[in-house]
Amino acid sequence: MSYNVDSSTSRLTRRDFIAGGSIALGCAVAFPSSRAYADSGKSEGIEVNTSFGRVRGLNSDGLATFKGIPYAGDISGANRFKAAPSLKPWKGVREAIQLGAPSLQPGGQRRNEPPSDENCLFLNVWTPAADGKKRPVMFYSHGGGFVVGSGGSGYQDGGNLARTWDVVVVATNHRLGLMGFLFLGDLGGEEYATSGNQGMLDILDGLKWVRQNIEAFGGDPNNVMIFGESGGGAKTSCLYSMPGAEPFFNKASIESGPGIRMMPRDTAAETTIMTLKQLGLEKNEWRKLLEVPANKLVDAQVELGKQPGGPLTMSGGRKGIGGGGRPGGFGPVVDGTILPHHPFDPEAPAISKNKPLIVGSNRDETAFFLMERHDVDAFNLTDAGLEERLQKEFGDNSHELLVAYRHSRPSASPADLYIAITSARMIGLGAITIAERKFVQHVAPVYMYIFVHESDAIVPGTQHRVGAMHALEIPYKFNNIRPATPDAKGGPPQPAMNLMSDTRPESVQAAHNMSEMWSTFARTGHPGAKGQPDWPAYTTEKRATMEIDAQCKVVDDPFSLERAVWEKLEP
Repeated sequence: MSYNVDSSTSRLTRRDFIAGGSIALGCAVAFPSSRAYADSGKSEGIEVNTSFGRVRGLNSDGLATFKGIPYAGDISGANRFKAAPSLKPWKGVREAIQLGAPSLQPGGQRRNEPPSDENCLFLNVWTPAADGKKRPVMFYSHGGGFVVGSGGSGYQDGGNLARTWDVVVVATNHRLGLMGFLFLGDLGGEEYATSGNQGMLDILDGLKWVRQNIEAFGGDPNNVMIFGESGGGAKTSCLYSMPGAEPFFNKASIESGPGIRMMPRDTAAETTIMTLKQLGLEKNEWRKLLEVPANKLVDAQVELGKQPGGPLTMSGGRKGIGGGGRPGGFGPVVDGTILPHHPFDPEAPAISKNKPLIVGSNRDETAFFLMERHDVDAFNLTDAGLEERLQKEFGDNSHELLVAYRHSRPSASPADLYIAITSARMIGLGAITIAERKFVQHVAPVYMYIFVHESDAIVPGTQHRVGAMHALEIPYKFNNIRPATPDAKGGPPQPAMNLMSDTRPESVQAAHNMSEMWSTFARTGHPGAKGQPDWPAYTTEKRATMEIDAQCKVVDDPFSLERAVWEKLEP
């Protein structure tokens, strides 16, 4: 799912679509990479010694970048569906200037990246200097549900964040979809006991690599923040509750991806049988999965994603974006060991009670998904059309919901009301649930936000703005919204990046605010930005929530009437 933007009209144009798998959320908008400043164009090699061998990256204008560093061993052939073996050391110097292969996934080759591959365990590091200085480390898990995406996508390039706020940013590629989450424990026994969570164990291997090596890149291995958006938020939710991950990070941020429940073991086992059937295999032939060409496994994943119910619905609520998973989809499995319990159900994980947390959502999340589905009618709803849709989706509860939202938002259009209601159900309510369950531990603080800054891009075929849609905040927290700069020939300023061509001063300021808040949280455990209001911790008494914009604002219990109705309908 990729969109380009015609900068002359600020209208989104459809470019590509990726389907298949479960919870295909977020990070599917293509945000080309950018440079933070008009640099000299001069880059020089820089070498760092890791525990596996030396790597050579590039150093330019106050930023050292290392791309495509392997962090674990071969996961193809006999190692398919198993935990990755240790990486074998290399001799000499390994070049780290090109992105590594993304995980196998539906769709064609990703922009500026190598073709996807079964061996995909690579990471990228952005640092102001590989000088041994102990900077905060911001470890990012990309979105795309658990089925698409990579750590090399341009919109989440960590260079500007690292250079502006003196932090070290790390992002991994890891196994996705069927390759990372096919559960074979019931068929393969102890040898495949971890198979339903290989994608999460890959990310854990990345965190272990950080513990061993990040000091050489100028980072502090004892001050690591994990964060992620959409599917990356759900991955972060899982890491927050995984005993194996607990020693390797100190704080977390879950963004537009409240991973409250994951896939139950019996559902995962049912999915495995469906997968075998799709491939023409019997249960006793499951070992033939090791011989099936990897691209055919991805094709089978796509077909399973077409099962009735589809890979994505507007459901969520207090179950989170996955709702616990469905047969035919792929994601982390509550296997009782790697993931002992649902991440935030029935309570926040005790093992992370001492770790501060940010959690939140975007105001207009579902505008993204409606646009992705070409659902033009949703953006042109009449009052009657809105009532009809809500009746189909919420049944007898639709009237009470609509009364509350109309009272809370008296000037909202029918389309805006529909987006608000479905955004709350899909993601917003789950974010509140996580904040509530974290708060009642009364140990480390939790901070709640809503991203309200609007894009001025227009949904194709409508006059409706995309608003603060799902995934929009990603380039803001990475400080990748840059002011327009003169072109090389001295002509009028040109946009610094082609993401929604948004070089408005207020957008640049919103990016400055959000990236400073997140990097300050990474440094201190308390998010904040100069010139913006103090961000108080969330409590169930005041429910303080930071609205992130060019000028941020703290609001106590925003949309309280709406929340009260949801609590009545989904206690």
